[in-house]
Amino acid sequence: MSRIHRWALQTPQKPALIDLDSGQIISFETLDTRVQRAALWMRDLGLQSGDGILLLLENRTEIIEIGFAARRGGFYFTPTSTHLTVPELAHIARDCGAKLLFVSPQTSVVVQALLDCEGLTDLKVVMVGGDVETAQALAPLMSHLPKRAPVMMHFETALSGIDTSRVLPLCPLGRDMLYSSGTTGFPKGVRRALVAAEIRDEPESELINWQKSFGIDEHAIYLSPAPLYHAAPLRYVMRTIEVGGCVILMKKFDAARALEAIDQYSVTHSQWVPTMFVRMLELPAEVRAAAKLTSMRLAIHAAAPCPIHIKRAMIEWWGPVVLEYYAGSEGFGVTVINAEDWLTHPGSVGRATVGVIHIVDDEGRELPAGDIGKIYFSGGPKFEYWNDPQKTKDAYNEKGWATYGDMGYVDAEGYLYMADRRTDLILSGGVNVYPQEIENTMSQHPLIQDVAVVGVPDTVFGQVPKAIVQLRDHGQASEALAHQIIDFCSAQLSRVKMPRSIVFEEALPRLETGKLLRRVLKDRYHADPGAGYMIKI
Repeated sequence: MSRIHRWALQTPQKPALIDLDSGQIISFETLDTRVQRAALWMRDLGLQSGDGILLLLENRTEIIEIGFAARRGGFYFTPTSTHLTVPELAHIARDCGAKLLFVSPQTSVVVQALLDCEGLTDLKVVMVGGDVETAQALAPLMSHLPKRAPVMMHFETALSGIDTSRVLPLCPLGRDMLYSSGTTGFPKGVRRALVAAEIRDEPESELINWQKSFGIDEHAIYLSPAPLYHAAPLRYVMRTIEVGGCVILMKKFDAARALEAIDQYSVTHSQWVPTMFVRMLELPAEVRAAAKLTSMRLAIHAAAPCPIHIKRAMIEWWGPVVLEYYAGSEGFGVTVINAEDWLTHPGSVGRATVGVIHIVDDEGRELPAGDIGKIYFSGGPKFEYWNDPQKTKDAYNEKGWATYGDMGYVDAEGYLYMADRRTDLILSGGVNVYPQEIENTMSQHPLIQDVAVVGVPDTVFGQVPKAIVQLRDHGQASEALAHQIIDFCSAQLSRVKMPRSIVFEEALPRLETGKLLRRVLKDRYHADPGAGYMIKI
């Protein structure tokens, strides 16, 4: 018996999922029924165990329903960003072997271009939301396609005729198959083996470890303000429902509305990225003072480095509920740190809860505490990048340890501190310069909203740091302010770490998850290293 079905029998009317924007409440009984219908319907369409499903949807409850249906039916499901280009979407659709594509009225604008791509003419398309007429209107757009034209269906119409008393064939438990953010080349998928049918209803070890780390159970009320195509929000939402908790889903993050939701629904658990912390801290003092946070037991954050002063401000405001973790979609290593430990180890992302940490130099030698090197984990679950054996091989060293590609160090107590990704390292005059250290310092300037540092070519040093700064008020950008910012940093940064130029931009390129698209800035300023205000150090 699936966990969702068990909760539907035990607590049928308990809310499993609430859409914050519309107020729609989906009970466990309703969720279980819709999941069963969708799983049966997909089997009726001819999908077999291990087939792929692609979701191109903005945040909406149907993502969770389809995800659970894919798990119940034995399929792989891939939610993906609505901001990807058609070539990126086509690559993912082919790579994951998608048989079904779920779109909404908002995202359906790419359907024609996507189905024009090689190898996708047989993809069946399902409209989620809107009405049947909206789905039917897309059919003429696809009439020119060769071979068999794709089937265009409306999700609600398809489910309406399914008899939920039917029994699904015994099959493996499906999984998500998620892709990297695509910051370098095409996105890469992480595909794990399906859970064998004989043990599909037994608790998975990752679920047990997750519950142990975060204490989420049937009493939890979990606020999710982040995009569901990102690994952590998707998995945390689905796990919370699987253990009997209730999820509050935001279509798009809004700082004031998020604070209201915590009080309105007595939220116990939530997950954020540092940019969300920044937005909430920027709210008027009276709004922050009025926020009622007494129900919150854990405010989890990850996905991007959090400047020390921002995290300290959040702990001062929210109390010791702030908890950070470091991990990746690959899942071979995890670290966790609570607020109390962070205050005595500021800047750390914690100690390992999955795997064992090793810091390794360029020659493969393990480094002592305090030395910066590439971060590896041993003893964690194995993984592979789908259809990319070379990338999988590159993630492991000769000892079988795996890396996310990040740099850092551990202290004598085993706490991990991040530096940067190896590819972001700036080699200036033979000295390793870590952009994150510079960014953490610059972000403390009161006029700076956001900042990124990249290396640009230099005839003397090979590379030098360039800072790209987003001000709280772009109208204040000036050469004088650039020099003032450098003066501000001089007390904390040595000369070699000082940016040699500053560019003021109205906004930095970040994903909705808060992840900086550093590659965009690297490409832009590698071609124009002299842009902005030059600084004499």
